[in-house]
Amino acid sequence: MALVMPCTFCTSIQRQSFPINRRYSRNFRRGATTKCEFRIPVEVSSPTDRGSSVVPSHKVTVHDRQRGIVHEFEVPEDQYILHSAEAQNINLPFACRHGCCTSCAVRVKSGELQQPQALGISAELKSQGYALLCVGFPTSDLEVETQDEDEVYWLQFGRYFARGPIERDDYALELAMGDE
Repeated sequence: MALVMPCTFCTSIQRQSFPINRRYSRNFRRGATTKCEFRIPVEVSSPTDRGSSVVPSHKVTVHDRQRGIVHEFEVPEDQYILHSAEAQNINLPFACRHGCCTSCAVRVKSGELQQPQALGISAELKSQGYALLCVGFPTSDLEVETQDEDEVYWLQFGRYFARGPIERDDYALELAMGDE
C-alpha cells in the first residue's frame, strides 16, 4: 500500500496527467492516469511487502510547543516520522519535506533516531539533540519537543550573519521612500 503526497511547490498551472504506477496503486486499472500536482509516491510498508520479516515499530511522543498539544503514535523503523504522523491524521509543522529547512525541527528529550538526510541542521546541532522529523527514522521509543523555526535558525546561523538586534533607521527609510 502506498500514500501519494502532493508536492508543496505545486500550483494549479502546473497540473498535468501522469500514468499511475501499478506498484503504488493496485486498485487502479492498467493504463489509468490521474490529475495530480506532481504527486510523490511514498511507500507505507507492511509485512506482506517484505515477505515474513517484520519491521519493528516505536512509540513516538511529540510535544508541540506552539499548539500546546502532545501527540503519541507508532512509527515503523523504516518510515519517516513526519510521513507516519500524517498517515495517522496527526498534523505536525513542516515545509520542505526534504530535510533542508528547520520547520520540522525538534529537540530530542529521550530516545534515538537516525537522520542521514538532515541537511537543514548542522552536525553541531545534531550533537546537541536537534533533529528533523521529515527525514528522521526512529531507532527506539522517542520523545521530542517541537522548536521554533527562527530559534533553530538563529542557533545555526546567527553567529555568522547577525551582529545583534537591528535598530530601525527612520531617516534612511524616508530617503528610500522618497526615491520611489
